[in-house]
Amino acid sequence: MTNTTGALLVTGIYVLGLAAISLWVRRHARSSGAYTDGGGHFPAVLIGFLMLSEFIGTAVSIGTAQTGYQVGISASWNLFALALGFVLFAWLMARRYKQLGLNTISGVLASNYGERTRIATSVITIFALEIVAVSIYASGGAVLAGLLGINRVLATVIVGVVAVVYVSVGGMRSVIYTNFVHASIKYVGVLIALAFALGQVGGVAGLRRQLPAAMFDWTAVGWGQIVAWMIAGIGSIFSTQYVIQAVNAVSVAGKAQRACFYCAGLMVPFGICAALIGMCAAVLFPGIESIQAFPRLIGRMDGLAAGLVVAGLAGSLFGTISAVSMGSATLLLRDFYDPYFNPDRDDRRSLRFVRIATLVVGLLPIALALLSTKVLMIAFLGKALRASLAVLVLLVFYAPRFGTATGAFVSIIASLVATVGWYLAGNPWGVDNAYVALATPLLIMGLSQLFKRGDAAPAAGQATSLSS
Repeated sequence: MTNTTGALLVTGIYVLGLAAISLWVRRHARSSGAYTDGGGHFPAVLIGFLMLSEFIGTAVSIGTAQTGYQVGISASWNLFALALGFVLFAWLMARRYKQLGLNTISGVLASNYGERTRIATSVITIFALEIVAVSIYASGGAVLAGLLGINRVLATVIVGVVAVVYVSVGGMRSVIYTNFVHASIKYVGVLIALAFALGQVGGVAGLRRQLPAAMFDWTAVGWGQIVAWMIAGIGSIFSTQYVIQAVNAVSVAGKAQRACFYCAGLMVPFGICAALIGMCAAVLFPGIESIQAFPRLIGRMDGLAAGLVVAGLAGSLFGTISAVSMGSATLLLRDFYDPYFNPDRDDRRSLRFVRIATLVVGLLPIALALLSTKVLMIAFLGKALRASLAVLVLLVFYAPRFGTATGAFVSIIASLVATVGWYLAGNPWGVDNAYVALATPLLIMGLSQLFKRGDAAPAAGQATSLSS
């Protein structure tokens, strides 16, 4: 049995098992509400793994190994930033989201800034999630291409189509159960890959002998990049549609907080492992395209070990795609389809629409993924866009009377244009687009406060009571 055959066999069995879980829980997704929120309350540890599965997806795994190949151990800071984000979310936001009882980020902002802001928030959130999907497909395609020795374009298309069909089956309950499996297998797979990689280079001591000392500098990537990762990572967690849906899947606020702590605790070692894998690949495969660091390592492993690693990567790919697709489809349903095309709230029509929307938003990013190589940078662009929304979320809960509804609306549109424009311009003067995403809403809301002329937030009283 060749390495490729063994890996594909294990991965195939794993995917079939996940499909069986999705079909089994499909009976709980017979209404649009159950499809989007899971139709029940779940243990904190299960929701912790659910959130973990999105944020340690294939893009982050492949991207962290890619950056580790280039700069060393400091690549793990992108996971440290996300862990810090979940700790802060648990302290500052989880209880307030749960008390509010809304399962869309647009609904949260509309409670204080009105319907214009609801629509603008939905647009920027869906756009940000689709950008994240681009990085997911690009990294998944890289894994499959490296494993099978096929063209990356074909591999990316295969990954995208299979992932989206899988995700659309069982709704949020399916996502919760299968993502627990995804995250567990992914963790095991990365540990196996790291053990193999260190064995190939002579352990940590051998790695130190064969790499420059700078590769072991925890700040080699630069404080500017580290802080940018923190802004993008923390901001994205505060305003991620998927996280809000996860928080509402537990019965009480205390469980939501514990779920965040579980997630944060698991992220830190994962980041270190992924960076070390990239560093080992730098020794084993010098001169390759950096995005192939992790896939090339898998190609050297034996069939069973490679199969477990690839199964974990495939699982994380599906887990993150499920997060992106469910989040985007829920926003399309709540903010566009039901209000404008289904005013009678016929649930059969809503359920049909959200199933179709899950497929469509999952397939759209495939074309852009074919052109993507800088996986981690693209993933953090999507996170940076959500960081601009996090500024407004914090204001809703802690300073609801600061700024105006018009300022909130303008800041969302301006943040989208400015952040993407800055990214496309190549982050001029070395300033990461995450700084632009953070500064834009702060500046515009500050100006709207200075020139406030009675443009009061529509539901400031409600938000004030939440922050008391």
